[in-house]
Amino acid sequence: MAEVGRFLLRRLGLSVFVVLVVTLLVAWAIRLSGDPAMMLAEGAGSVTEQDLRNIRAALGLDRPFWAQYGGFVGGMLTGDMGRSFMGGLPVARMVGQALPLTVMLAFLSLGVSLLVSVPLGVTAAVRRGGWVDQVIRVVSLVGLSFPNFWLAIMLVLVFSIALGWLPPSGTEGGVGLVMPVATMAVILSATNVRLVRSAMLEVLGAQYVTVARSKGLRETVVLYKHALRNCAIPLITFIGLQFGGLIGGVVVVERVFNWPGMGSLAFDAVASRDYPVLQAVVTVLAGMIVAVNLLVDVVYGLVDPRVRGQ
Repeated sequence: MAEVGRFLLRRLGLSVFVVLVVTLLVAWAIRLSGDPAMMLAEGAGSVTEQDLRNIRAALGLDRPFWAQYGGFVGGMLTGDMGRSFMGGLPVARMVGQALPLTVMLAFLSLGVSLLVSVPLGVTAAVRRGGWVDQVIRVVSLVGLSFPNFWLAIMLVLVFSIALGWLPPSGTEGGVGLVMPVATMAVILSATNVRLVRSAMLEVLGAQYVTVARSKGLRETVVLYKHALRNCAIPLITFIGLQFGGLIGGVVVVERVFNWPGMGSLAFDAVASRDYPVLQAVVTVLAGMIVAVNLLVDVVYGLVDPRVRGQ
């Protein structure tokens, strides 16, 4: 138990360090984009340098960088993410409204991807070398070649503008989810199909699969209960590692479909140099990615004691 505790503490400490480094880099980089006081003063007509100094003081931008960053980290620890420079709304409320929409889109995309990629990957492995295997591999390769933003734009052009079947944006009703989920699911499935195929090929020749078949079990039981179950650990691990790319893809797709999630919030914050909003969005998303990877590390450490010493 002591070894497990030390392993968990090491991984937790590393995760906290990673999140802090990410937030520090973002806080530094966004300040290179320009002065928010200038954007706030643009519609005010003639503005003097003293007016700009007053705006910076009101926003807390007259303090040294380390003081601003320390205030942000301290506020995050207490749940206070500050207020938006543009409108003065509490950032925590803005993140609280956007985060569930992003999480829903991400996990629906992942779920649809698994429903598609697992049967296709298993089929490709069973029909190895046949025309079915070749077709599945070619289709997955084509899917890997599509940038998510390009695929999203193509779906809008075809299904919204040309055919008029689906709304190009919005969250009203389930139809608003169809194209964003389809965009992400295609990209994820293209990778997962190949992964499932490779993992299944490694276990199909194992002795326990041969024994299961010799008992007269149905082929679907042999494949999905015995073979797939024993190659699930590398699949789960890859999905955990894939989560960062999934969140990054969702952020881009949200912008194309005008989905009011964390991605749209981040893009608007960058455009308006809204430091508190962007820092909060990046911190929350980085925390989610690190938490998923920490969970994968913990599960691996519990399953394989050799990992705990690493």
